[in-house]
Amino acid sequence: MAKSGRPSRASGGASGRGARRPAASAKGAKGTRPAPKKKPAQKVVFDAPAPPPEEPRSFRLGAVPGATPGKWIDIWKRRMPHVELELVPVSAADQRNALEELDAVLVRLPLVDDTLHIIPLYDELPVVVASAESRLLSADELTYADLEGEVLITPLDDVLGPLEIPGTTAPRFAPLATTGDAIATVATGVGIIVTPMSLARAHRRKDVDYRLLEGGPTSSVALAWPRDRTTDDVDAFIGIVRGRTANSSR
Repeated sequence: MAKSGRPSRASGGASGRGARRPAASAKGAKGTRPAPKKKPAQKVVFDAPAPPPEEPRSFRLGAVPGATPGKWIDIWKRRMPHVELELVPVSAADQRNALEELDAVLVRLPLVDDTLHIIPLYDELPVVVASAESRLLSADELTYADLEGEVLITPLDDVLGPLEIPGTTAPRFAPLATTGDAIATVATGVGIIVTPMSLARAHRRKDVDYRLLEGGPTSSVALAWPRDRTTDDVDAFIGIVRGRTANSSR
């Protein structure tokens, strides 16, 4: 008997339900081609011309006795290695004249001059310097009353001004030229001297010592420079003493 006329699956007829269409390749199928990747634009870098080297120069800073600019000088050396800082000792009596030759000076106030810029920096405490054998050194701090009966020596380079301490007497010898000379005389047991603490430390000896004087006159240290010579280097030093960082604006 004849079999049904349906084509078998094996016949491969295109009209059969079981026939499978070949999968279209991703490359050949319309609309499936990936968009080409754009190459990033290359940046053109132009090298900026190097700044011309600075001319070698120095910054001349004056300092009166007792001023302690060491910390500021260390910062200057790190921050301004291309500018040499020259520290010039200046006497308090000659500090105004020194400003004519130097870039700036650490001075002692009072100093009144409209041609100068003056920035007060700090006040120094007064101390009494006495012989290591003096009864005064048994106290941690002294008052004017404790100095009654003492010989008060005032050297010619004194920076505290004329002191009038009730109960003290003036020495019978001629005024001594410097604070160092006065402290050397105090070491012999003759008299006392009242001076800023920094000067007592600068002239420290084994045979003398000092104590704070309560209510005594202070000495103010300031930075001064001529108004018509405010240079970039002066501005840099001002920033250092005021505690500005290297990246701080003025």
